Amino acid sequence: MSSRGTIFRRFTRNRSAICGLILLLVVGILAGLADILSPGRSAEIDLEGSLSPPSLRHPFGTDPFGRDICARVLHGARISLGVGFLARTISLVLGLVLGIAAGYFGGKTDAVLMRLADITFAFPTLLLLIAVMAVVSPGLTSLIATLGIVGWAAVARLVRSQVLSVKERDFVRAARSAGAGDMTIIVRHILPQCISPVMVVYTLGLGMTIMAEASLSFLGLGVQPPTPSWGRMISSGVAFMRTAPWLTVFPGLVLTVTVCSLNLVGDGLRDALDPHLNVGRVDTKGIRL
Repeated sequence: MSSRGTIFRRFTRNRSAICGLILLLVVGILAGLADILSPGRSAEIDLEGSLSPPSLRHPFGTDPFGRDICARVLHGARISLGVGFLARTISLVLGLVLGIAAGYFGGKTDAVLMRLADITFAFPTLLLLIAVMAVVSPGLTSLIATLGIVGWAAVARLVRSQVLSVKERDFVRAARSAGAGDMTIIVRHILPQCISPVMVVYTLGLGMTIMAEASLSFLGLGVQPPTPSWGRMISSGVAFMRTAPWLTVFPGLVLTVTVCSLNLVGDGLRDALDPHLNVGRVDTKGIRL
């Protein structure tokens, strides 16, 4: 496995990944400073300033209730990023535990868990999320739990394949011959081999999770008003696309930048963690990729 210094050097040489990381840090810092930059302005109603265009006072304009769009975008970043990280962490933990169990123990455990994963894959993710959220009461807690539980299957599949290739290696057989128990082998020898690919999947999946949260909020099944959410803001601005396009343009733009940044960071992390990814890969023009 590559040392941390080598991985760091590979990552920092990737300009796209660094650009994505910088943009992501900017969004995260602005979200963290939302209360300082715009204290109370996200919920402040000013009907006289309803649907005001972008200006120095309101850089992103105002909504039909006169609320500052910029302030709501900043506070909405907390919701979107928070939901994404928490939901993806739940998926990571579930997928890691179930994937290791399926790959290491095999037999009926593997068959049952992988059939559950197949059932999950059989449904389009968004439709499955809509169905679950339509049953439970919409809210922040149920949204995080639903996104986290639905996303476990992809992580479990990856972890299972990694465990199947690792558990038959010589160092695992040597540990088993030395009398090491299953839990010791899993924690000390198998789990470290799964961290790198899982972290890549985690990072790349963050963008999809944030998009899923925005989609559910857009449909009214996610974060409920008056809590600001990028998806909810875009939904409320659809009716004003011709007269006040800033209602949807700015939340949509920030959402796009955030998701693209996460994808760039995920791609860069994948390239840095896989030392063989950039070796010997040549396109049709003979240029090294």
